[in-house]
Amino acid sequence: MRMRRKKHREDRIENCREYLAGNVDDFRNDFKSIFDNKDNEIHIEIGCGKGKFICEMAERNPHINYIAIEKNLDVLVLAMEKVKEKGLNNVKFVPGDANFLNDAEPKDKCDRIYINFCDPWKKTYQAKRRLTHERFLSIYSKILKSGGEIHFKTDNKDLFEFSLNSFSDYGLRLKNITLDLHQSKFEGNVMTEYETLFSGQGMPIYRCEAIFK
Repeated sequence: MRMRRKKHREDRIENCREYLAGNVDDFRNDFKSIFDNKDNEIHIEIGCGKGKFICEMAERNPHINYIAIEKNLDVLVLAMEKVKEKGLNNVKFVPGDANFLNDAEPKDKCDRIYINFCDPWKKTYQAKRRLTHERFLSIYSKILKSGGEIHFKTDNKDLFEFSLNSFSDYGLRLKNITLDLHQSKFEGNVMTEYETLFSGQGMPIYRCEAIFK
């Protein structure tokens, strides 16, 4: 269901401008330049939604800088307001989608990418639009360090199976694979809004980590 346009959206985004990454062209090749603490490692979330996950991750890990990408401005503004309310200084937002990373060639590559509950694009002909398709993996490979990781969560079993095959075919090493995250022994999980909803309905959450060599 499409979210209704937020009242005064542009004004609210402007009010949180210090949390925008700024001119994308200026930092595509230098992710660290947009943060005050340039010694921190960089983690990126693609599709941050309303910001529950990125906000809690940033609170827990002040030694890590986070870049949150979100194309829907009506949820982006909510995420920005959450971060501003908590006064976090290790999060920056990019309005857009994963394709923004296609032209990035950062001199200091990032350590981790989070993909949480992305659109499964269920039709076979839509496979190339899935964020775990090899088309996107080739983009991630340009911005992740050797040994960099993709942390992936979904409620969609078919997408999860597709993603495991896609990661494997691309030559990534898989670890911490679980078919029911909340019934597993995995520690330190931070939930998204969707995850809270789906797990509350008793739905299993699928999770894995894929490591670039």
